[in-house]
Amino acid sequence: MTISLVKGQKIDLTKGNIGLTSMTIGLGWDPVSTEKKGFFGTKKVAPNIDCDASAILLDANGKLSGMQNLVCFHNLTSPCGSVRHSGDNLTGEGEGDDEQIQIDLNKIPADVHRILACVNIYQCEQRGQDFGMIQSAYIRVMNSQDDKELCRFNLTDSYAGMTALIVGELYRNQGEWKFNAIGEGAHAAHINILAQRYS
Repeated sequence: MTISLVKGQKIDLTKGNIGLTSMTIGLGWDPVSTEKKGFFGTKKVAPNIDCDASAILLDANGKLSGMQNLVCFHNLTSPCGSVRHSGDNLTGEGEGDDEQIQIDLNKIPADVHRILACVNIYQCEQRGQDFGMIQSAYIRVMNSQDDKELCRFNLTDSYAGMTALIVGELYRNQGEWKFNAIGEGAHAAHINILAQRYS
């Protein structure tokens, strides 16, 4: 049975799931539809927003050791092979996760203590887009071996004006891996700019 988290809540993933060695972080979102009047009546139209999920691998001091430890649409795998991105989803349409990040716990180097899961809007400044135009955003963590959902965090705050989201983080604590539901908005025109905050 999945555990629904609220903002700021933390959960131990490995302690309660013996043998957990790999997990999938799924992220999803939908564009907000607006009514548009036309010759044949009113119809709902959704903006074309390209959201991108990313993972930022940080050390014990919360620092990014190099941009190679930013896993995103232009760098799909971390150097150690422990974190892999599913690839870019350009539309965000359809059911289920829009993008996924695979994590192999056994391959995570000892110097990686936190993995931030983030979402940003591609070309947000050029297109005049922000997360006020996105709804039903969520992050969920699954056991990769059986696709069992371990926890889910639905983002319900207003993120109008924000162009990036720090959705949640996986972190080490006394030999266990835990998840923290963050749900923090940020201003970053590109994922590289967001990542540089941790360098």
